Amino acid sequence: MKALENNVYFWQKLDTLLLSCTCTIDRPKGSTHFKYSNLVYPVDYGFLADSVGSDQSPIDLFKGSGKANRVEAIAISADILKKDCEVKLLVGCTEQETEKILQFLNQTQFQKAILVRRGKEMPSWATSD
Repeated sequence: MKALENNVYFWQKLDTLLLSCTCTIDRPKGSTHFKYSNLVYPVDYGFLADSVGSDQSPIDLFKGSGKANRVEAIAISADILKKDCEVKLLVGCTEQETEKILQFLNQTQFQKAILVRRGKEMPSWATSD
């Protein structure tokens, strides 16, 4: 098995979550983190109201300048201060915005993140709905 096998149905589920929840932007592009003033948000940042992430808070998202209404990538971060891992959706982000988001998420020694880009592949084990 590959280290990562993209599944088109996974991305469809993320799109359904995105479209069925209200997107709330609580940290506009250029604003600073509420605890760490040196962290400046490169794009709008918020959450999907009416959703629940692994930390029991709503699912986080970065909203870029594009008009896309689909999830193009996810960032998975590991934070040793909070002792957690989180998934953040990237919606409507240009390539340059995506790079800035990765830089933002990886700029401290306490948190690191990876990016998983949307794919079109369907593994042989995947089944449709």
